[in-house]
Amino acid sequence: MFQFKQFAINQTNCAMKINTDGVLLGALAAVNQPENILDIGTGTGVIALMLAQRFANATVDAVEIDKAAAHTARINFQNSKFNDRLALYAHSFEDYFENHAQKKYDLIVSNPPFYINSLESPEAKKNMAKHADGDFFEGLIKAVANRLTHTGTCWLILPLDTAELVKTIAQQNNLHLQKTIAIKSYPDSKPHREMLVFGLNDAMSNDEEFVIYREEKVYSDEYQNALRDFFTIF
Repeated sequence: MFQFKQFAINQTNCAMKINTDGVLLGALAAVNQPENILDIGTGTGVIALMLAQRFANATVDAVEIDKAAAHTARINFQNSKFNDRLALYAHSFEDYFENHAQKKYDLIVSNPPFYINSLESPEAKKNMAKHADGDFFEGLIKAVANRLTHTGTCWLILPLDTAELVKTIAQQNNLHLQKTIAIKSYPDSKPHREMLVFGLNDAMSNDEEFVIYREEKVYSDEYQNALRDFFTIF
C-alpha cells in the first residue's frame, strides 16, 4: 500500500508501480475547469485519483488493458472518497473509443509504454506496461486528436527520443504542441523526460523546466510544492 494524504493505492498485480513520472503527470496536468478527464493506461489508478482530487467538479474515466491491473485500480477507486466520479474500463484504448464513440474530453493524460524497439522484458506484464512501438503512438495520437474538446489538452510524459517521435506524429495529425516541460533530476543535469502538452489550437509553444532534486536526497521546492497536497512526507 502507498498512502497519500487523501487516498491509498494498493499496487498488487500492477507491473508498473507508483513512480515519479506518474505522480508528476498527476500533479501538473491541467486545463481550465475540466468536466471530463480521461487517463489512458491507468495502471494502479494513481493519476486518475490525483486528478479527481485536484478537480472536484470533474468526472474521470480510466482505461487499462491489463485485466489484473484494472481490477486493482477499480478497488483503489472504490475505496476512495472520489469513487462517485471515477470509472474504470478494462479495455484497450482503441476498444474503449470504439465503444464510446461520442465521448470527448477536456483533459486526456497518459504515462504510456515507451521503450520503443528496446529489448523486451521476459515478464509479460512488464512487457505490456513498458514497451510500445511507433504504431502504438500513431494510434494513440490519432485517437486523442478526435476526442479532445475544442479547448481540451492532452498531456503525455515520455523519454526524449520517444517524445521526438510523438511530436512528429502529432504534427501529422493536426495536433499542436502547446507546451514542453523538460524534467531534470538536478539543476545542472540534462533532461531525462519531457512532458508534452497537445491541443487542437495552434497556440505559441511554451517551454519550461522542472527540477526534481535541489541536491542529492533533497527535493526541490517546485517538486515539494507540486506534490504537497498528495505526499505525506511534505
